Amino acid sequence: MPKFSISAAGSRPCTLVVCRGCCCGDARKTPGTDHARQLERLRTAAAESGGRLAVRTTDCLGPCGQANVIVVQPSGQARGRGARAAWIGWVLDDDATDDILTWAEQGGPGVAEPPATLALQMIPAPSEARRRAR
Repeated sequence: MPKFSISAAGSRPCTLVVCRGCCCGDARKTPGTDHARQLERLRTAAAESGGRLAVRTTDCLGPCGQANVIVVQPSGQARGRGARAAWIGWVLDDDATDDILTWAEQGGPGVAEPPATLALQMIPAPSEARRRAR
């Protein structure tokens, strides 16, 4: 009988989950940010990464007051060593986008330290924020 495997978690790349829900990506909420250009930059970097980086979009992630939100998920190997996703808020300019791309290209959570400026933009995941409020 042939062996079939569903994508091994260990081979999953560092993934950027870009919120494009009710507030993130909305020019009315954050005027002056070129949301389409930001997403195109992220997708271009992923396409040029040779499979080391992936980008996907999702509907509302929850922390709307900190739009734009991007979640940097660790690679499968890093997750296997205990790394967890990093939630980053206020990703509204090229500098923040550059910092995320630099960190992700270096391996992201569990592999490389985030740039200091990016660490200041990290926010708790909504589930963590609810736990802290209790």
